[in-house]
Amino acid sequence: MPQPALGAAVFADHAREAVERVIAGNKDSVVAAARLFADCVAADGVIHAFGTGHSQAAALEIAGRAGGLVPTSRIALADLVLRGGEDPSVLADPLLERAPGLADRLYALATPRPQDLFVIISNSGVNNAVVDLALKVTAAGHPLVALTSLAHTHAVPALHASGRRLADLADAVLDNGAPTGDAVLPLPDGTALCGVSTLTSSLLVQMVVAESVALLLAEGHEPPVYVSANLPGGHERNAVLEARYTGRLHRGGH
Repeated sequence: MPQPALGAAVFADHAREAVERVIAGNKDSVVAAARLFADCVAADGVIHAFGTGHSQAAALEIAGRAGGLVPTSRIALADLVLRGGEDPSVLADPLLERAPGLADRLYALATPRPQDLFVIISNSGVNNAVVDLALKVTAAGHPLVALTSLAHTHAVPALHASGRRLADLADAVLDNGAPTGDAVLPLPDGTALCGVSTLTSSLLVQMVVAESVALLLAEGHEPPVYVSANLPGGHERNAVLEARYTGRLHRGGH
């Protein structure tokens, strides 16, 4: 039996193809999401990003990174412990993101204002914590951007009692182009190796940020953008910008 093609160069080819496909397939969605980002920032709002598992990587791309927007806040399941008073043992549950009833607590801990925007990231887009929070924020009148794999979400059952998926609830949907299961290099035992969703999701986040800042500048706003805290004066400059949003910026429990 022939062995599957593996190795760094093979993965790089898959990754390159995924990047090109995601860029081509999300042109309208990037513009729509960027419009929501820009409107939120212009209205003195905060962009709240939530992801579980490896989707937290995309939330980190949104909230609190050099070259990103200052009015950004990260929601994490760890908030339940670090700011919500739950026993740390709750985080030992590998299926916590499937537990119902977390959204109300996470939403309250985020301390959102009416003009705030939510970005929810989930490759599958079907787990309870993700769909519950999407339902919560849309019911409260917040715009919602979803970052998901449309291939994966339509290939698996909807786990939420409503039968709805994250993509069903969003005002703008960014498709990270990852295949069902995320990994792209098949192995002899029928499994696969090397996921692409973190790569493509980070790309989409940066595209949306770039487009939203272009909109803000074109409309006469001064975009509040982080510089690296490891540049001379960077921390001090960032602190001045963050002071405009005192008490509103959370970094996943910090």
